[in-house]
Amino acid sequence: MKQICVLGIALLVLFAGGLWAQEEQADPSAKCLACHQKGSPGLYNQWAASKHSENGVGCIECHGAEEGDADAFKHGGALVATLVTPKDCGQCHEQESAEMGGSYHATAGEILDSNDAYLAHVAGGSPAAITGCESCHGAVVKLDPEARNKLSSDTWPNSGIGRLNPDGSKGSCTACHTRHAFSSAQARQPEVCSKCHLGPDHPQKEVYEESKHGNAYYTNIDKMNLDSDTWVAGVDYYAAPTCASCHMSATKKQPITHDVGKRISWTLRPIISKKKDDWEQKRDNMLNVCTSCHGKRFPTNHYYQFDALVELYNEKFARPASEIMTLLRENQALKSPASFSNKIEWTFWELWHHEGRRARHGAAMMGPDYTWWHGIYEVAQHFYFKFLPEALEYDNPEVNAYIDKMLNIDPMHTWLNRPTAELKEEIRSGKIQEAYQELFKKK
Repeated sequence: MKQICVLGIALLVLFAGGLWAQEEQADPSAKCLACHQKGSPGLYNQWAASKHSENGVGCIECHGAEEGDADAFKHGGALVATLVTPKDCGQCHEQESAEMGGSYHATAGEILDSNDAYLAHVAGGSPAAITGCESCHGAVVKLDPEARNKLSSDTWPNSGIGRLNPDGSKGSCTACHTRHAFSSAQARQPEVCSKCHLGPDHPQKEVYEESKHGNAYYTNIDKMNLDSDTWVAGVDYYAAPTCASCHMSATKKQPITHDVGKRISWTLRPIISKKKDDWEQKRDNMLNVCTSCHGKRFPTNHYYQFDALVELYNEKFARPASEIMTLLRENQALKSPASFSNKIEWTFWELWHHEGRRARHGAAMMGPDYTWWHGIYEVAQHFYFKFLPEALEYDNPEVNAYIDKMLNIDPMHTWLNRPTAELKEEIRSGKIQEAYQELFKKK
């Protein structure tokens, strides 16, 4: 009898094992899910409520690795990788992955070669650069061979949108479609973008919240139809636009794009703003979005004023300040050799990198407070009463001559030497406005 029981148990174990093997073969993620449902229920439940789950996309489809992959390691009997890259996502989302790979977002990790990263590393320190700059921009992903090729603590968490992956791909889809829900509805909302697009140098979050667009969104969230399978501006929703509406989402004439630069005509990041090579087409792309809700005249007039503000910033402040800094460097007038080791370099940096960008982004997104009080007001104050006095302290003949000519001949700066009453009368009569329209009229 005992032998029969033992035999029965053995057959039962073999039968159960066979069933498990068949189930695992039919669904290679079944073992992962059974374990993670107990060990990390939050992660499991995010996935269970996702479109991936609805469509039978499990753990192995995304995390499965191949022999020879730099980030591959054995886990639960399978060869997997912690890192899921745009190349992995591109197995199913081929077009989205290609657009992302060719976008400006994918180059964000190249900040490692910029003055931003240099400043963070030398004036701050590497931990500040990693937990600050690289958390948004991304960096070269490092692996830890002693921890079975898992992500190294040296660059954790490295979910920055422009990270440089071991498989050669650039970017991180999970920067916007956060794990493990990968929700389109979430990616359509401004909070997703505002993790990175905020603060003193690129306050798109704050400008959006100030603008009529942001006001309309936050008072009409329940009318935005965010969970819709299709999300066409002016058709599936019309209460307000979000960041995705303008830069990525579909219109009646344009498909969804994951190239966030396709509708941006100005490059506002550098010291002196530049129009992109194909700016006319990109502006037409954005105007098509605008006219989903507005008449054509409204966005055309917006761009007229926006262009004028950018030209004003460029010609009145950015170009002269850049030329003065060039003269100081060419004449070896700066006292210390390292970048940011002279006070005027910090003043110049904040003039364009912080205040100048705030003004430009404020005008681009219709945030009046950021255009003026947080923008051009601070640019002007610091240009005239910090930057120029600091430049004159070097007593360099070429710099002195340049500043003297600018303040006494250039009509943009001669207000300093004229009576207030006279200037106010010109403002009332419109003469100053006419003069500036001539200087910065639409090109």
